Amino acid sequence: MATIERRPAGWRARIRRKGYPAQSRTFDSRAEAERWARAMEARMDSGQWVDLSEAQNTTLYQALDRYRREVTPTKKGSKQERLRIDAWQRSDLAQRPLASIRGMDIAEWRDARLDEGRAPSTIRNALTVISHLYTIARTEWGMEGLHNPVQDVRRPKARQGRDRRLEPGEEERLRKAATAEWNAVLTMALETGMRRGELLALRWDHVDLKRRVAHLPDTKNSTARDVPLSTAAVDALRSLPRDIRGRVFRWTPNSLSSGWRKLCAKAGVQGLTFHDLRHEATSRMVERGRFNLMEVAAITGHKTLVMLKRYTQLRAEDLARKMD
Repeated sequence: MATIERRPAGWRARIRRKGYPAQSRTFDSRAEAERWARAMEARMDSGQWVDLSEAQNTTLYQALDRYRREVTPTKKGSKQERLRIDAWQRSDLAQRPLASIRGMDIAEWRDARLDEGRAPSTIRNALTVISHLYTIARTEWGMEGLHNPVQDVRRPKARQGRDRRLEPGEEERLRKAATAEWNAVLTMALETGMRRGELLALRWDHVDLKRRVAHLPDTKNSTARDVPLSTAAVDALRSLPRDIRGRVFRWTPNSLSSGWRKLCAKAGVQGLTFHDLRHEATSRMVERGRFNLMEVAAITGHKTLVMLKRYTQLRAEDLARKMD
């Protein structure tokens, strides 16, 4: 039988039963303490009781530390995930025990981020980290009875994918404003549809100009692939000097993004991201009609036709001409 006693911080319920570790918890009211005690004893009686003491004694901050050490290094996007973990550890929820965080708490966190103007994709990615942490805690860290509060809340709807394409004259202006190296990377991006990270990781020992193939041993989806090179792409590569470090392009991701913004400003091109070139390249491959969709996906590295569709923006006026 549970005992309920008055304490300075509220009402404490204590349960001592043979075969189970002692349980206690403090509540604001006696009624809450009694409800909790009845629920715990009912679980013990039915054999459904699970020890949550570790989850009650482990804060979200501590769990995130362990997750960062044991789980994050195994992931492709470990650098970005560490930044998300840092942000969570600065949140008000970080000092709360894992077992005390409810769906309502996660929903309040979500709404606060939306009010701050954070992108839905940013919030969704942050929630994915916490959801996976709870899964790992339950399945691998011995907290079997821990409930995942992220499962109880709606995730912000992802914004509609970008449909930005190069407008007439924009490519010419970019090339006119670009250096030889920028022209080469622009050509490679438009001819192959390679991602920024794939272009920057490209090494000369993975490029076969005679066979016209660039080998990508490490891609975003962790699947190596060979990218065929058009004549224009081969010419662009041949125009580049050989870096002593073996890299085809000298930029880091940040320096390329910074340089791209400067190039667009110089060329008078607005609202075009470097990643939009991948959309443009994919759309051009489909529009030319030289490849079927499976061949386009093999070139660009899209895992599914659904993903390929997201990266393909066909102009209605171009489709209209094909109808005649």
